[in-house]
Amino acid sequence: MKSYKGSLLLSTPSRGEDFFARSVVLIAEHTEEGAFGFILNKPDYQASVMLREFLEPTLTIYEGGPVEKARFSFIIKDKLPQLDEGYHRINQNYQLTQDVESVIKAVVENDFPLQNIKVLSGYSGWSAGQLEEEIHNKSWILAKNILLDITQEAGPSLWKKIMQNMGGEHLLFANAPVDVSLN
Repeated sequence: MKSYKGSLLLSTPSRGEDFFARSVVLIAEHTEEGAFGFILNKPDYQASVMLREFLEPTLTIYEGGPVEKARFSFIIKDKLPQLDEGYHRINQNYQLTQDVESVIKAVVENDFPLQNIKVLSGYSGWSAGQLEEEIHNKSWILAKNILLDITQEAGPSLWKKIMQNMGGEHLLFANAPVDVSLN
């Protein structure tokens, strides 16, 4: 089995207007039992207001996916000094934690820059074989050779920018309406 752990996936226009329409997803883990990851480009304004009380007033929370939306996760560039355990390595540059207390403490005490953290509410999950089937059925495109700092601010336009940079048929996707039946 090929693991997509650490990969970026882009939804295709064939997804229509479902929850994942025009999503850029980072796969945090992928095994034979299934996969989970996070949408990187859909700000969650309601959750942002809640967490801004504890962190920075300009902090943006992102909708990580439709599962357990009340659970916060943190994708961290490099390593938080307080996280000796309780984190999950996604790839050589990023790790994942749900240790809210350690993250807030590190940011408040200026031990770690907030710009190296992406905060997400919820996550995206796939059962065994589901992600592979969706990729095979062209619901997702594997974004190869894309240099992206996933902790930086990203809005809905990120999907289009990556599609344009990939070129070829992806340019058609980038310029297609959300509802492809209108095309």
